[in-house]
Amino acid sequence: MLEKLVVIPTYNESENIKSILNAIFEMGLHFHVLVVDDNSPDGTADTVRELQKMYKEQLFLQVREGKLGLGTAYIHGFKWAIDRGYAYIFEMDADFSHNPKDLERLYQACRSRAHVAVGSRYVKGGKTENWNWERNILSKGGALYTRLLTWMPVKDPTAGFVCYKKEVLESINFDEIRFVGYAFQIEMKFAAWKLGFRIVEIPITFIDRKYGTSKMNKNIVKEGILGVLKIQWLSMFKNYRRKVQSNYISTTSVRAKAVS
Repeated sequence: MLEKLVVIPTYNESENIKSILNAIFEMGLHFHVLVVDDNSPDGTADTVRELQKMYKEQLFLQVREGKLGLGTAYIHGFKWAIDRGYAYIFEMDADFSHNPKDLERLYQACRSRAHVAVGSRYVKGGKTENWNWERNILSKGGALYTRLLTWMPVKDPTAGFVCYKKEVLESINFDEIRFVGYAFQIEMKFAAWKLGFRIVEIPITFIDRKYGTSKMNKNIVKEGILGVLKIQWLSMFKNYRRKVQSNYISTTSVRAKAVS
């Protein structure tokens, strides 16, 4: 069985993609990487193709027809990983906001005690670097807002550095994941929690990008604010179920605990 796949969505990340891929592979920890590129006009995919000559059996590329959104890029990658039988599937950014060395810590957490391991800025030992006060307030306020509305015991619900066990992603109905920005990150964790999977938060240092352009915009922030309301509202009418060997069992009495 194939074990560890990192899914990295890209759009105009030519300044970062070579360095982040080299950093992952040079650790020598047998991670495979799938880059899902939204037809970046800056040649990101061409850079990946060149690196595939060096990392022939570890590096994969999927190029989509255009800029279709972060959430759909991850779902594309998750389906690709499930089809090929990877046991642990990761998501991370291409811009070094997430330290590749933390991949192993997330992996070990999922191997030992978690179904989902979240690289968290807001548990003890976690932090951010190079953020201004406005972004800090927006992020921390958004995390608190999400926890109050959803009751989900995850201190960093918008985190985008995550390891999933395969059975978690196999159990989530991707057709019902409705959001593409930060709300996508919340919705995925919310679905896993509602399905009874155990979520553990691992402290990381999140460093703001040095190269390239941030994908943050007003529409993503708006989606996050309104999306949380919609996620909680729709959850009242959903009967979350976990798939087990092609059958379904009710998990309404199972609650996952987040561990700081």
